[in-house]
Amino acid sequence: MTNPRVAKLADQIKVVVAGTLERRVKDPRLGFVTITDVRLTGDSREATLFYTAMGSEAEQASTAAALESAKGMLRSTVGKRLGLRYAPTLTFVRDATAETAKSIEDLLARAAASDAQVAAQAVGASHAGDADPYRHREDEESEDTES
Repeated sequence: MTNPRVAKLADQIKVVVAGTLERRVKDPRLGFVTITDVRLTGDSREATLFYTAMGSEAEQASTAAALESAKGMLRSTVGKRLGLRYAPTLTFVRDATAETAKSIEDLLARAAASDAQVAAQAVGASHAGDADPYRHREDEESEDTES
């Protein structure tokens, strides 16, 4: 369980970094970036910021480079705006949630197509043996009365 103070500080860091990226960072390499999550260590010395970036692989790579170059300015801004004695070091990590969700959706679509194919093959098919191959109590009673 994380410390409530650390969780609140992580949320504040997320807001400050997102606002600073929107207003103060003028790097042309920076594309459309969304800060999705911030994880802070228990001692609040290191912050891992997860982000998503829109665009091609080249545009995402240039966005990552722009974030790395703005890291120092963002760290000092976080320290000043939040009144921290020690501003945490910032590490940017690309959030892979969107790609993971897409791969799961693709797998679900393939499973649905496979199920539909099996259902189409089952139409008009019949059982290899009797429709109900199990013995029933009434069958046993009729065998007992015949003997």
